[in-house]
Amino acid sequence: MARDTNAPVPICNACCAADDASALPRHLPVMSASFSNPSNHINCRRRADRRVSTHPLAAELAQAVAQGAIELRFQPQFDCETGQVRGVEALARWSHPQQGEINGEELFCIAGGAGLSHDLSLHVLNRALVEASHWPERSRLSVNITAEDLAASGFLDSVAQALADSGIAPERLTLEITEQALVHDLEGSAERLHKLVELGVCIALDDFGAGFCNFRYLKKLPLQYLKLDRSMVEDIARDVRDLEILRGIIAMASALDLAVIAEGIEAQEQLDAVTREGCEGWQGFLGARPMAADSVLQYVSA
Repeated sequence: MARDTNAPVPICNACCAADDASALPRHLPVMSASFSNPSNHINCRRRADRRVSTHPLAAELAQAVAQGAIELRFQPQFDCETGQVRGVEALARWSHPQQGEINGEELFCIAGGAGLSHDLSLHVLNRALVEASHWPERSRLSVNITAEDLAASGFLDSVAQALADSGIAPERLTLEITEQALVHDLEGSAERLHKLVELGVCIALDDFGAGFCNFRYLKKLPLQYLKLDRSMVEDIARDVRDLEILRGIIAMASALDLAVIAEGIEAQEQLDAVTREGCEGWQGFLGARPMAADSVLQYVSA
């Protein structure tokens, strides 16, 4: 999931996860170097006993979801070689009258504790598909999904119905899910993701490298894309270990026929590095910040 660092509201309680370097395969020993670098311990797991069901904004969020008041922003994803827009990620935003703009990561943190994450996901999916129906047919749409979505009965039918209502071909939709969302039920998640692939949609493993880096995911899941977490590219132009890790990931992805997309690209030297090493796509503030639907239409139509 792309992150908007402009969002001002720190809502979630979180604790830093310890990354398990011992789980790395022998043919990628260089990857363990990243786990000794504190800068790579960025993404945090939310503890189950610290969920935010009692957060003061939970009731307001429920009302906002019911009224369709959650807005969308769209961030383009670019082709590393051509520079052309290859897709767009849909991101939830809530313009709260007192708190200001709350980004999607914060929203899903509140929603997860209040039992609203599935409703929020379906709201984002349906609205994003409607917007994407106005784009050229070559343009792809990426939408984030959660563990709650995969576990929900009827989720596959909801995705199929949303696609039918929008007229979007399933092949244009990518559903992104994080490693953390798969921790508790990998087998069940894999089964449900396979059914989504049978429907025609693509699956991306989001924030790759931020958490446990459990390579069983790559064996079990029907993936088409790996989206590198921003922590994997943050120091890529300055730290030779990070560069070697990137090379290892891309080599592994290539062997598994997976495309690699780098998130969090904010500097030209980062873009140069991921392009040189073979990433297929990138996303970040260097290219474009999240924007309204009418603005992103100009990008995908160019």
